[in-house]
Amino acid sequence: MIVIVGITVAVVILAIVGWMLLTRRMREKYAVMWILIALALLVLGVFPNLLLWATALFGVQVPANMLFAVAIVLLLGVALHLSWELSQAEDEIRRTAEEAAISRAELEGLRNRLSALEECLRPDAGDSGDR
Repeated sequence: MIVIVGITVAVVILAIVGWMLLTRRMREKYAVMWILIALALLVLGVFPNLLLWATALFGVQVPANMLFAVAIVLLLGVALHLSWELSQAEDEIRRTAEEAAISRAELEGLRNRLSALEECLRPDAGDSGDR
């Protein structure tokens, strides 16, 4: 029964990631990670003895403990990667906001200069009315 659940979960993850890629809701660099996770889960579902072999290789007593340890390490890696991505995005947003503020200030300065130039070039502004 657990084998069927594992295979079903892996197929569902693959289907969701595929749908999200097709609808542009997920970028490819994130999808690769989820596809690898789903494929690993699918392989473990199809060949459950691989988990027993890995637990014996690493000296883990219970296969479930091995799964939880791998899941925790994987989640820590995902959290670290997403934190790095968020930091990069924040830097880019800050830089874009600064550039927009500079552009807005330059535009306002140009508008002020244009208004002053238009004032100087008005036909009635140059006459003093002494004629």
